[in-house]
Amino acid sequence: MNNAFLNKLTATDTGWGALALRIPVGIIFAAHGAQKLFGWFGGYGLEGTGQWMDSIGLSPGYLMALLAGSAEFFGGLALIIGLLVRPASAVLAFAMLIAIFSVHIGNGLFMSNNGYEFGLALLGVSVSLVFSGAGRASIDRAIAAR
Repeated sequence: MNNAFLNKLTATDTGWGALALRIPVGIIFAAHGAQKLFGWFGGYGLEGTGQWMDSIGLSPGYLMALLAGSAEFFGGLALIIGLLVRPASAVLAFAMLIAIFSVHIGNGLFMSNNGYEFGLALLGVSVSLVFSGAGRASIDRAIAAR
């Protein structure tokens, strides 16, 4: 891989603040992805999530569940450890846009009505990390420093 490209991808001049965003949001994303992929934490796994996605028009449902679950699970893990945070955050932001506009937008803002409030918060953190990078306490920073 081109060193200049890798340096751009992993560069970050952010301090410790990104860590405060990465860890809790990474845990949330990884847990939601685990629900979709493995049925953990009360989730329905790929089969159940795929059927639901088909029912709301995201077809083929199984593939969409695999893509969304993988983005959330592996993207969340990437945020937690601070590896390739910019591309992971971009993928997670895209996933949140899809979730907001395909599931939640018609329900208004508030979570109490299954609205887009939570998705919007996760979208905001993801976009912030695309611009800031992983921050001081990250594998990305160690890679960029080499």
